[in-house]
Order: sequence, then C-alpha cells, then structure tokens
Amino acid sequence: MRCCKKLEAFLLGLALAFAVGAAQASGIAAESARLIAGDDGYSLTADFKVALTQRLEDAVNKGVVLYFTADFELTRSRWYWFDQVVARRSRTFQLSHHALTRQYRLSSGALHQNFQSLEDALQVLSRLRRWRVVKPDEIDDGGDYVANARLRLDPSQMAKTFQVSALSNRDWSLSSDWLTWNFSPSRAALPVTAVPEAESEGKAEAAPETVPEAAPEAEAAQ
Repeated sequence: MRCCKKLEAFLLGLALAFAVGAAQASGIAAESARLIAGDDGYSLTADFKVALTQRLEDAVNKGVVLYFTADFELTRSRWYWFDQVVARRSRTFQLSHHALTRQYRLSSGALHQNFQSLEDALQVLSRLRRWRVVKPDEIDDGGDYVANARLRLDPSQMAKTFQVSALSNRDWSLSSDWLTWNFSPSRAALPVTAVPEAESEGKAEAAPETVPEAAPEAEAAQ
C-alpha cells in the first residue's frame, strides 16, 4: 500500500513538473534591440523569442489567424512636465495556416512569406529588421532619449469570440516585457543590447543577420 502511494505521489510530482516546464517554455521574451541610422531616419532591429502554448498551436493549425503587434516608443524626459512622446509606432503581423498547401503564412500589410513549419514562421516573426520608426525631423542630433520596444499577441484584432476568451484565458495574453534602453543620435551607430528595466546594464552585441527583403519585417513603418 505504501509503495502504491509513493508511486502515485511520484507520478503526480512528475506531471506537475512537466506542466510547469511547458508553461515556462511558452511566451514571448525580449532579447535585444537597437536603432540604426539611415538617410530616411532611424530603423529598429530587435530580437525576441516566441513560443506558442499548445492551445495556440492547435488554434493556428485549425485555421485561426493569430495577430501579433510590435510596439515602439521613443520618449524624452522633461524636468518640468511628463516625458515627451517623440515617436510611437505599431506594426501588425498575421500568422495563419493553409490546410490545402500545408504551409504557414506570415503577413504584414501587402507582404507575406510562406513557411513549411510553424517553427520557421515564428523564427522570422521574432526578428524585426529595418523597421523605420523615427523620422529625421522628429529628433535633435544632440538630444538624449529613451527607446522602448515590445512584441505581443493582439487578440483585439481577432473575432469577438476570441476577444472574450482572451479576458479569462492566459493562453491569449502573450506579451514580452518592454525592452528599454537609452538612445542618442550621436551614438546611434553603436550596437547595443537592451535589457528590461528590472535588469542590469546591457552588453554590446554584434549585429544580427538580416532577413530577405521579401520577408514581412523588411517593410518600413509609415
């Protein structure tokens, strides 16, 4: 009898460990970001880690379109008032699965790209490249600013049925923390790894590889 109880306790603990591990593995984590100077302003390059829950994977495979939104914000502190919002940009991506072709599609605006696996689609979604977020006339060359970026699942753009589910279901509440770093136009060419505010100073990092121009993240935000 005691052996049976010990076995049941062991199996229960093992099941809980797997459940906790699966919960921790899913989500969106912000890894790095930087602003790159160009003739038409400053572009954002950022890396995230995206892992869907099993319920979200099942939803995509059954034909449900998932919407992800990338948010960027540039602010400038003012001692006499609230911080000034210099620039605020958002960009939406649609992740879907086509049963006939058995391919996954990632779309942004008029651009789209097909993938053989969900893993490949999520990998491209997690890498923002050449997204123009700051216009030249929006900042001063000698100014100091604070940049913020994040990536999140956006149920507000889905059917109302899923919007209601998102209010009570954590599977539909995926979002990275805001990635925050100091930005100065005079030092924009230096690669910087940004970290969430709760963590310590960031470390220098080499520029990530770029993705093909046909990929969704190659389109500049307007």
